[in-house]
Order: sequence, then structure tokens, then C-alpha cells
Amino acid sequence: MAGFRNKALVPTRRAALTLIGAGALVAGGITAARAAADDDEVLTEAKVLRDPDIPVAGNPDGNISIIEWSDYNCPYCRKLEPELRQVVQDDGKVRLVMKDWPILGPVSVTAARTALAAKFQDKYHQAHDAMMGVSSRLTEPRINELLAAAGVDMDRLKRDLADHAKDIDALLKRNNEQAEAFGFRGTPSFIVGKYRVPGVLSMNEFEQVIADARKAKMN
Repeated sequence: MAGFRNKALVPTRRAALTLIGAGALVAGGITAARAAADDDEVLTEAKVLRDPDIPVAGNPDGNISIIEWSDYNCPYCRKLEPELRQVVQDDGKVRLVMKDWPILGPVSVTAARTALAAKFQDKYHQAHDAMMGVSSRLTEPRINELLAAAGVDMDRLKRDLADHAKDIDALLKRNNEQAEAFGFRGTPSFIVGKYRVPGVLSMNEFEQVIADARKAKMN
């Protein structure tokens, strides 16, 4: 897991899974979590699950949501990406909510802002896949090279970065506030249904957590 604020180790992955309680998840939805955040509105269902500005993959009408906080320079995010996408595809009923959380330095911020700007030309997913698909650390020239090769109109991208700067920065601020309110300390981090998953899981573990989340949703 990348981006730790200290060197404390995460427990084993299954042991790290926790059902979100203390009012954070009730009746199948996310409510305000006063104990977790100063702002009562940080963890509302609308902002965490249904923010219209957040890109969504998988089945938009799926019966369970996976919310992922990731950084384009996080090697664990890159390693996990194809396996997570395969799980989502194989299941067919998972809604994958993709929250950019650039915590690994200025280039990570540039990558996240660039991907979100590409959304205005319907190229977020192409930008996301291009940057997640490399093995080396990103640089600003490399970001531009990758996005151009992925079919992003770079002239329009520059205009959208300028024209929508406030909206993009506000979105990244929301993502960060939510991650911190949930107590996440690095990337990748997830909410799967009612489960908080602070770290990397295998395909089999993701499948099990999705199954558990569906059962919890019915209770």
C-alpha cells in the first residue's frame, strides 16, 4: 500500500476488513459520520456513492458498489488494476466508483487533474487506463505522451484544465476529505458495500468481500 503517513503496518488483508459502523453505514446507505469527520456532510451517501462528477466503471446499475481511492503513481494500484477490472467484469453487477486520490507528490496531482480534465471530452477512462498501464513512475512529459497516444485531444485538454480548474480541485478535495474521514492511510483503499478495505486484495478475496457485502446488504 502506498502513501502511508507513518510506517505502521496494515494487518493481514482479511483481518483488515471491517464492517463500517458507528453510524457510518446504516440501512444500506452512507450517512454522516460525525466521529470520523469534522464536517457532518463529508460521508453522505450522495457524495460518496452518487457524486455525479466521479467517473464510474462496471455496471452503473449494479447492486453493489466498490469505491476505489487510487493514485496513478502507486505501484500497488497499478498491479491491482487488471485483477479488479476482471472481477468487476466477471461479476457483472458491480458498480466501480473511481476516486482519484493523489497523495504521492505533485506529479500525482498533475496526473489526477489531467485524467479528470479528460472527462470533459469523454476520455477519462482512456486516460486512466493509459496511466495505470505503465510500470515506471510518471513524469509530466510522460503523462502528456501517454494521453496523446490514448486518443486524448491535448489542445482541448489544456483548455479544460484551465476552464474547469476550480471544479477539478474541488472534486479532489472531496475525495481527500472522504478518504481521511474513513481513516484510510494510503492507496489503494476501498469501500465494498458496507466493508472498509484499507489495502490490496487478491481476486479471490475481492470476490469473497463482494459476496459478504451482498449478504450484509440484505441484513
